[in-house]
Amino acid sequence: MPKSTQSSRSGEEGFTLLELLVVIAILGLLIGLVAPAALRQLGGAKNSVARESIQRMGQILDLYRLDVGNYPSTEDGLKALVARPADAENWNGPYVKEGGEPQDPWHHPYLYRNPSERAGHEYDLCSAGANGGNADAAATRICNP
Repeated sequence: MPKSTQSSRSGEEGFTLLELLVVIAILGLLIGLVAPAALRQLGGAKNSVARESIQRMGQILDLYRLDVGNYPSTEDGLKALVARPADAENWNGPYVKEGGEPQDPWHHPYLYRNPSERAGHEYDLCSAGANGGNADAAATRICNP
């Protein structure tokens, strides 16, 4: 009769607690090193999306100006791109497909002013960035060029 080649010694099956702790520690270190870099990349991507959205909104505001004759007032704001303002005779909108006022990638409303408070601009269209609650913090704002 052939001998069985399987040996089943009870002390050699599975992983030891020490081996599992070493693997968990290595995974923790890797996550600790990789996660901050990934989060920085995500933040940079949202800034890029905000800049692109502001440029696109600028083109939409230019279309509005061609139809109506001027940019929306600060009081009308970007709502003028969705709903017809009372004083807009040749309004040919809605100019954006969203149901409400456009928002930045952080889901905060854009800051819009007409006339602009910056030299050389007809209007200000800005995103407050990741700190959306503090829309007037000039350091974190992303504005139309």
